Amino acid sequence: MEKIYVAKLGKTVGLKGQQKLHIDSDFPEQFKKDAKFITDKKQELTIESYNDTNSVVKFIGIDTIEDAKKLTNRQLFTSMEDTKELCQLKDKEYFWFDMMNCEIIEEDVVLGKVVDIQRMPLSDYLLIDTAKELIDKKLSNQFLIPYLDDYIINVDINNKKITTKNSYLILENS
Repeated sequence: MEKIYVAKLGKTVGLKGQQKLHIDSDFPEQFKKDAKFITDKKQELTIESYNDTNSVVKFIGIDTIEDAKKLTNRQLFTSMEDTKELCQLKDKEYFWFDMMNCEIIEEDVVLGKVVDIQRMPLSDYLLIDTAKELIDKKLSNQFLIPYLDDYIINVDINNKKITTKNSYLILENS
């Protein structure tokens, strides 16, 4: 199972095993009763209750402040399958893990492949490993494409292809 990082457990709250939850996901709706997560120490945790107003979580079987303290600073992970099942995407939204290794194509030329997604204040950016043929033409090894309609024409997750415009210009100037 490939794991996806979604949150970090913070300090204890109260005496009955509750903890502060620091969500690092675009999908807070996945934190609900009976949702299962794996810690960075491979411990499976199931949510007993979650209060989204104050971000306090309680896990089944974690019933004392001492139990909860053992989980402080633990990272929580979920699977791709659970993410797809629990998280609803809007139009033109895709899971990052689905966009990895998609080919970037502009006017029938493969510019490269997505290797990472970087969050910036105004937009997300696709980090592209440039195609070897273009590197051989002395273009940059990597470049960034803003995930905006000015650059992204179409995303085809099933065929791992993203059609772009104006991206070759970015590559030439990188």
